[in-house]
Amino acid sequence: MLQITSDKVAHVIIRAREMEADFGGFGDTGSYGNAAANDLRAFIANLNDDEQASLVAVMWVGRETFDVDELEEAIATAKAEATAPTEDYLMGMPMLADYLEYGLNALGISLEDAEEGVMRST
Repeated sequence: MLQITSDKVAHVIIRAREMEADFGGFGDTGSYGNAAANDLRAFIANLNDDEQASLVAVMWVGRETFDVDELEEAIATAKAEATAPTEDYLMGMPMLADYLEYGLNALGISLEDAEEGVMRST
C-alpha cells in the first residue's frame, strides 16, 4: 500500500513538468536554479521516509522496473537501497513526471483527480 497521498505525487509531477518546460529537459540537476526546482527539492526532502520510498516505488512502477503487484517489494527496495538523498535521485531522473504519471495510472489512481486535490490545497 502506498504511504504517500496521490495529491503529493501530483505535486511532484506538476513541479517536474514546470522544470521540464523551463529547461527543455530534465535530469541535469546542476543547472536548476529556478523556483520550481527549489520548491520540488524542498518538497521531496521534507517527505518522511515512508513517503519518499513510496514516491520512488511509484516512479519504478511507471518505469516498469517493478510490476504493480510488486509494489510492496518496490517500497521495501527503495528503503533498503536509499544511498543518496531521494530528492537528488529523483531530480536526476529523466522523464520523472512521465514515470510518476505512468505509475499512478498503473496503480489505478487518476492523475486528474490528484491534481484537483493539489489545486484545492494551494
